[in-house]
Amino acid sequence: MSSNLAIKLRTGTQKSHTAAENVGFMKCFLKGVVDRGCFAKFLGNLYYVYSELETEIERHREHTAVSAIYFPELNRQAALEKDMEFYYGKDWRSQVKPSPAAQSYIARIREVSATAPELLIGHAYTRYMGDLSGGQMLQKIAQPALKLEGYQGTAFYNFEQIPDKKAFKEKYRQALDTIAIDDATTESIVAEANNAFRFNMQMAQELEGNLIKAIGKVLFNSLTRSHNPGSTEIATAN
Repeated sequence: MSSNLAIKLRTGTQKSHTAAENVGFMKCFLKGVVDRGCFAKFLGNLYYVYSELETEIERHREHTAVSAIYFPELNRQAALEKDMEFYYGKDWRSQVKPSPAAQSYIARIREVSATAPELLIGHAYTRYMGDLSGGQMLQKIAQPALKLEGYQGTAFYNFEQIPDKKAFKEKYRQALDTIAIDDATTESIVAEANNAFRFNMQMAQELEGNLIKAIGKVLFNSLTRSHNPGSTEIATAN
């Protein structure tokens, strides 16, 4: 019996997906305006989020639902450590701390891990499927904008163990559909995926002040005036 979780997650998070792309920081990013300092902070927050998420998924790898989406080849912690060293140097750990929004996000991951581990699926889906889709586009934007060579500073987006991303995404969707859960649990996982989008948006919104300082209010306003219909949504569907 298929839970149809994959399609329910995709359709159930579409509004959140478009809203996330309309956060000022992401609008600027998608138009090729990326500030090195802001981008480093963005990745620094993600380092703490992924470290927590991957620890908790590992903890529940035998869980009846979580085990279906246990794919260690997705793990981003080590790649983000490389990026942190690139931007901040060897002693990056003394310089990089999670922002308030990242701390709230981490607290939520811990909470669901302790009380309803199946909800980790919503967090994993939101992050990893986004990284394998729109994230690839963000890497292509960041590299020339920040004058980065190869994968320096964007190791986060480089999935060395997943050469065929399209095939892997299909495998991931099929794995989601094999999870034996009732409708109420499915709805809870979709709601938690929307929660994850909200936390990601809050982390991006926190960076807007830094970005405005870097590029100026006039340019920021001109770049963020129009509504984005959801370009990475199209990428996610492929």
